[in-house]
Amino acid sequence: MKKIVLLLLFPLLLGAQEDLKENLDNKWITSYDLALTRAAQEKKNVIVYFTGSDWCMPCIALKRDFFDTPAFDPYAEAYILLYIDIPRNSDLITPDLLKQNKELASKLNRKGAVPLLKIINEDGNEIDAITGYSMNADIKYHTKFLDKYMK
Repeated sequence: MKKIVLLLLFPLLLGAQEDLKENLDNKWITSYDLALTRAAQEKKNVIVYFTGSDWCMPCIALKRDFFDTPAFDPYAEAYILLYIDIPRNSDLITPDLLKQNKELASKLNRKGAVPLLKIINEDGNEIDAITGYSMNADIKYHTKFLDKYMK
């Protein structure tokens, strides 16, 4: 009986470990309200990143070529980071988070463009936005865009 319980708990333990690792390694926030609160407290703008993490190839490439590299570190320090994922695999995020992300997309990303980087201030007002990624590992377009709005 103990073996059966352990076998049933093992996937949960692994999942919890992965969630913890992701939260420790990842500076992205998934709550719009928390992002605005932190932006006001820290006097920073917010990068709102709309992605389709499991189906959008330019999104996957942008993450690999920019967000997951040391080149992104100065921007992660200068901005509050808000991650809005609309995956096709519903197991990747909770139903509540998916609902929240779809509501935010209807307000902040009406065209449904991904990848989309939108800069907003602490009041939630849009400053600027860019869409797309060429997938040739050239991040200059994105760094130039983010450089303009660093405080």
